[in-house]
Amino acid sequence: MESENININLESTNNTPLEVEPVMLHDDDGDEVEEVKGGSSSSRKRRRTSNVWSVFKETKEKSPDGKPLAKCKWCGKLQKYESKYGTGNLKRHIETCVKRDTKDVGQMIIDAKDKSITVRSSKFDPLKLRELAIAAIVMHNLPLAFVEYKGVRALLSYCLDGRDVGMVSRNTAKSDLLKLHAREKGRVKSLLEYVPGRISLTSNLWTSVVTDGYICLTAHFVDKAWNLQKRVLNFSFMPPPHTGIALSEKVYNLTDDWKIDRKLFSITLDNAFSNDTFVDFLKIQLTTRHALLKDGEFFHIRCCAHILNLIVQDGLKEVDEAIIKVRESIKYVKGSQGRKQKFLECVNLVSLNSKRGLRQDVPTRWNSTFLMLQGAIYFRKAFSHLEISDSNYRHCPNKDEWDRIEKLCTFLSDFYDVTCVFFGTKYPTSNLYFPAIYPVRVSLQAHLNRTDEFMKNMAARMFAKFEKYWKDFSIILAIACVLDPRYKLSYVEWVYKKLYGANSDEFKKVKETLFSLYDEYAKDVGVTTNPSLTLNCDDFGDGNLKGSTRLSCEKEFDLEEALYEVDMKKSQLELYLAEKKEDRRRELDVINFWRVNQFRYSEVAAMARDILSIPISTVASKSTFSVGAKVLDQYQSSLKPEIVEAIICSKDWLFQEVDTEETTLRDLTQDVMNLSINEVPSDQSSSPGIDASTS
Repeated sequence: MESENININLESTNNTPLEVEPVMLHDDDGDEVEEVKGGSSSSRKRRRTSNVWSVFKETKEKSPDGKPLAKCKWCGKLQKYESKYGTGNLKRHIETCVKRDTKDVGQMIIDAKDKSITVRSSKFDPLKLRELAIAAIVMHNLPLAFVEYKGVRALLSYCLDGRDVGMVSRNTAKSDLLKLHAREKGRVKSLLEYVPGRISLTSNLWTSVVTDGYICLTAHFVDKAWNLQKRVLNFSFMPPPHTGIALSEKVYNLTDDWKIDRKLFSITLDNAFSNDTFVDFLKIQLTTRHALLKDGEFFHIRCCAHILNLIVQDGLKEVDEAIIKVRESIKYVKGSQGRKQKFLECVNLVSLNSKRGLRQDVPTRWNSTFLMLQGAIYFRKAFSHLEISDSNYRHCPNKDEWDRIEKLCTFLSDFYDVTCVFFGTKYPTSNLYFPAIYPVRVSLQAHLNRTDEFMKNMAARMFAKFEKYWKDFSIILAIACVLDPRYKLSYVEWVYKKLYGANSDEFKKVKETLFSLYDEYAKDVGVTTNPSLTLNCDDFGDGNLKGSTRLSCEKEFDLEEALYEVDMKKSQLELYLAEKKEDRRRELDVINFWRVNQFRYSEVAAMARDILSIPISTVASKSTFSVGAKVLDQYQSSLKPEIVEAIICSKDWLFQEVDTEETTLRDLTQDVMNLSINEVPSDQSSSPGIDASTS
C-alpha cells in the first residue's frame, strides 16, 4: 500500500481545532478510498468511488469477527468488506456471481458511453468467452460457423497468448444460443408479469427465401417507470395455410405461453383479408374468458401506415406513365460515368446545385417514389437539356407530365408528413393519429372541388379508398387524442363538428365511450369518484335534537354542506378536461406528462398508460431485422425455425438499446444507388433486387 501523506493546516488559532485533510488510500485493486481522521466529532459519510457499489449495498449486519457486511443486489449473498483495506473481495464475488446480469455480456462488447470495446475482467474465464462469442453472433447476425473460422481462432489464440481456450464447435454454439434464449425469455416473462397496465400487440407474417412462413409477435407496453417498451416475443414458424382460424389459434397459444392473454388491450394488424377473420376468432376466445375491456370493442387496430400506402398507391395510378419516365431517366443518368458527366454539364449549364443528387425509388413504397419525384423536379431543366444533347436519352417527361408531377408532389407532401409520424417507434403514436388523419381528409375533400381534372380524378380515387377504411375514424384513437394535454376533448369536438355538424351522434358516441371506459378504470383503481354519504337520521328524526340546539344546528349545516360538495364534486377525468391545455406548438413527452401527473389523476393516468401504448403501425415488428430487406436471407432461411427465433428474439432482448437506433424515413427509402451526380462511382455498380413483400 502506498504511504499516507497527511497535510495538516497549521494556520489555526488557539480556539480553532486543527483541520485535517482527508487521507486518500488506494486498495489492492487500484480503487480510491477516502477516510477522514481527526477534525470534528461528527465525521462525514465518506465518498464511495468504486464501481462495486453499483452491485453491492451496505448493511448494518456484522460478521462473527465484527467486520461489516455488504449485500449483493443480484444473489443476495453477504460479503465482508473493510474500507480500510479496499473492495477486492467484493470485486471477486461480482466476477463469479451465479445471478450476474446476462446483459453484462452485451455490454462487454460495446460500452454504452463511448461504444468502445471494453473488457471488464483480467481473469480469463472460458465460459465467459463462450457467452461473448454467442453475443457477437446474435448482435452481428453472424453464422454459427463463425466460431470455427480459422482466422477467428488464430486471432483468439494470439490474444490469449497461445493458451488452450477449448474452442467450441458450431453445435456447441447452437446449444449455447438456445440456453441464452431460454434464460432471456425467463427475464422477459418476469418483466411482462409485473407490467402495471395492459399490453398491446402487433403481428406480421414473414417469408423466407424458400417460402417458409413465420409470424412475428411484438408486445408494446408502458413499464413501472413509465417508459414505452417494445419486445419481440416470438418469431415463430407458421406452416401453411395462413387462414384466419390458423392464425388465431397460433397467436392465442403464444399469448397463453407468455401468460399475457388476460392483460391484452389491442392488436395492430395490416389490411390482409385473413386478418379480419383472425381477429374475430381471437376476440371470441378472449372474451369468453372476460380478458378484454368492453368485450373487445377496441381490440382490432388497423395498420395506418399500410392503409395510407393503399390510398396513395391508388392515386399514383393516374400518373403512372410520368413516374415511369422519371424512374427510367434516373436509371439512365446513373448507368455510366460518361452519362453522369454529361448530365453534370447540363446541370452546370442551367446553374443548378449538383450536390442535390438524384434518388432511385423502391416502386412498392410510395414514400420513396415521392422523394424521387421531389428530387427530379429540381433537375427538370437539366433533363430537358440532356434530351437535346444526348440522342440516346428518350425518357424525358414532356411539359404537361412535369406539371403533373409538380402538382402531385405538392399534394403528397401532407401524406408524407403523416407517414413520418406513423413510422415512429420510440414515442407514442396513438395520440397523434387523429390530428394527422383529419388534415389528410380535408386535403382530399378540397381537391375534389378543384377545376383541374387531373387532380380531381386522383383525389376522387384516393377519397373513395379513404372513406372505405376511415369513414368512422377510430373511437379509441380519438380518445387517445383526448389524453394528449395539447388537444383534449375540445379538439376532437371541433373536428367532429367540421365533419358531421354540431351535436352529432358520432361525437356523442366518442364522449360516451370515453366516460364509460374511464368508469371501468376508476373501478379497477379502486377509488370511488362520487362517494355517497350515509345519513344518520337519529339525530334529526321527529325533530328531537340530541344535545344543545346550537350543536345540532351546526351538525345539520355540516351535513348539508357535505352533501352539496359531493353533488358538485367532479371526477378526475372532468378535472383533467377542465384544466388549461398545453401549448400545441411545443414538443411534449406525453408519457412523461402522465408519469408526473399519475398521483393527481391516478385513474386517468391508468387509462392513458394503456391507450398511449397502442401502436398505430406494424412498422415496429418489421424493424426486427436491419432496415434493408424485410425477408429472411439465404443463410437465415437455411436455419431451423427454433434457431431463427432464438437469434431474432435474443438480439431484440439483449441489444435493443445498443444498436437499434432510431431510423428516419429518409434512411428507410434510401437506395444504394443514391449517389451525388458528380460523385465518381466504382467501375461496376449494380442495384440489389427489391422484394415486393417488403411493402
